[in-house]
Amino acid sequence: MPEPNDNPKDPPPDGSRGPGPPIRVSRGIFGWIVFIGFALVLVMLLTNQIGEVQEISLSDFEMHFENGNIEKLVVKINDGLLVGELKAPEQSLGNDRQFETKASREYIETLYPRLKGKVDHYSEEVNNSYFWAVLVPLIPWLLILAFIWFFVLRQLRQAGAGPGMLGSFGRSKHRVAAKEHTNVTFADVAGIDEAKEEVTEIIEFLKNPKRFQRLGGRIPRGVLLVGEPGCGKTLLAKAIAGEAEVPFFSISGSDFVEMFVGVGASRVRDLFKQAKENSPCIIFLDEIDAVGRRRGAGYNGGGHDEREQTLNAILVEMDGFETSDQVIVIAATNRVDVLDPALVRPGRFDRQVFVPLPDIKGRMEILKIYAKKIKHGPNMDLHRLARGTPMFSGADLAAIINEAALLATMANKEYVEQEDLEEARDKIRWGRAKKNRVIDEKEKLATAWHEAGHALIQALLTETDPIHKVSIIPRGPMGGSTMSLPEKDRQTYGRNYLLQTARVLCGGRIAEQLAVDDLSTGAAADIRQVTDIARRMVTEWGMNEQVGFVYYGEDEARPSILDLPGGREYSDQTAELIDREAKKIVDQAYSDAEKMIDEHREQLQGIAEALLKYETLDGADIERIIKGETLDKPTLADLLEAEQATPTARPIKTAPTPPAEPELGGGALPQPGMG
Repeated sequence: MPEPNDNPKDPPPDGSRGPGPPIRVSRGIFGWIVFIGFALVLVMLLTNQIGEVQEISLSDFEMHFENGNIEKLVVKINDGLLVGELKAPEQSLGNDRQFETKASREYIETLYPRLKGKVDHYSEEVNNSYFWAVLVPLIPWLLILAFIWFFVLRQLRQAGAGPGMLGSFGRSKHRVAAKEHTNVTFADVAGIDEAKEEVTEIIEFLKNPKRFQRLGGRIPRGVLLVGEPGCGKTLLAKAIAGEAEVPFFSISGSDFVEMFVGVGASRVRDLFKQAKENSPCIIFLDEIDAVGRRRGAGYNGGGHDEREQTLNAILVEMDGFETSDQVIVIAATNRVDVLDPALVRPGRFDRQVFVPLPDIKGRMEILKIYAKKIKHGPNMDLHRLARGTPMFSGADLAAIINEAALLATMANKEYVEQEDLEEARDKIRWGRAKKNRVIDEKEKLATAWHEAGHALIQALLTETDPIHKVSIIPRGPMGGSTMSLPEKDRQTYGRNYLLQTARVLCGGRIAEQLAVDDLSTGAAADIRQVTDIARRMVTEWGMNEQVGFVYYGEDEARPSILDLPGGREYSDQTAELIDREAKKIVDQAYSDAEKMIDEHREQLQGIAEALLKYETLDGADIERIIKGETLDKPTLADLLEAEQATPTARPIKTAPTPPAEPELGGGALPQPGMG
């Protein structure tokens, strides 16, 4: 005989499953059951109230009574009511069979002797309390109010920290990175050494606040990071938090404003409240100009109440900081000129850190960081890439490295080569090369002469950047391109450089017209660029003697209500002078470019014919053609025929052991020029 099973959780000894664990109903299912039952009861009560007995006159009651149509009758003595139910639906009043009528006590007393044989069911009620008579009709409405309170308002209050009925809308939508997960440090930030040095004292304050309190100094409460998009403002803020090992609260300016009025201010208060509870910490407000724009009709088109309330809440919260709060607010924007003055005054964002575009040294350091994440070959020269990417941001450089890795993968390579970097760089700036595009012969001829005109003048002038590559392969919106390699990073532009650049821009149209004896739309970008250079030389840079040392350019920071008619702050006579002097600069550049092309017609034709044959020429090829030498290299068609004639497929390249550090050397990488 088997022994009894003492433990109910153990399976029975005969191998059967036995009784399982008790079934538990989750809170969610239980809540839905209560909700459905509650709704059914509510519907039944409302239905009963909707289907109340109909009041009839005493004469109608007497008629039904004499005809024997009353099946039930209840006499409410204290209320003086006769409540009953008719026998047949077809004899009912409307859609209901129930009725009631008022009767005097004398009539009720005379009715008693006649009830026998007339009514099947008869009873009396004596109502001693009017409380239930008043309460019963109110029960359905009380249940409705309870339903709204329990299932709506209570859930909103539990879900959100905002006051009133805002619920979760009033809570901040920030993202928190704890100090254990803030793994970005200054080692991950390159190319902005000056900015890193300027925020070092903030890190020291968060680590050791007593050091600053000893002498009575006060650390800046707000730091405003200003720079072009992609320069590393957000990455620098994360690195500050990572170096200080404190929590990092990040939120965008657009996350404050919603469709409900007052939500932005509520979220600001909630954000700063949580930050103070987790101090020391850093609050990062990205794109602060979304809510911090200058107030006033001239800037907001009449004002935006919700945005101004959010801005006021930020100003009040930053004023509410104490010295011991240890909360640093960091904001980032690329439009510091539109911010409200109250936001950048001392005591709020009283320190501005400029995050510039990286120079050649900074680009080299940035490329080293991202190059560590990919497999690269021994011929990958980061110095060439850094030299050929002026005015590129850190985000652009990261995109180049990533795009080069993708191109190498699609080419079935095992590592990234220099040619992949060059193609990735061109693709990021100009778009993908359209090598299979069918081009009309006349259009191809015009493009070749157009690019040859650019290349010839650029090679002959001394102030322009050296040529790296000329191509007539369409790329992006451009039919061809002349790319240059800057010898240095330019922070300012000299007058001679601008005038010679204007000649290079004019050379494409002149050469194209010589070849096809017609004008096309291919010079539209050149016309736009040369016009912009000429007008800015006159209006912004003071490089014209007639206009003088006066600024006539556009100022985005000034209010539009102060502008004179026409959207400018100068007279019609000055506008005519500006137009005349700008056109004079363009006409002079066009005339100089024509003379140069006439003097070097043979070299121009040689470059154009070489472009038609090879489609792409580098700087060395252009120099050889200008010197009168002939090119002896395989064309693109020759390379394709040789590849098709190869009996075996192209082997997959295996990655050799990369050197410890890429070898620095000279070279060229395409710099976008004129198309």
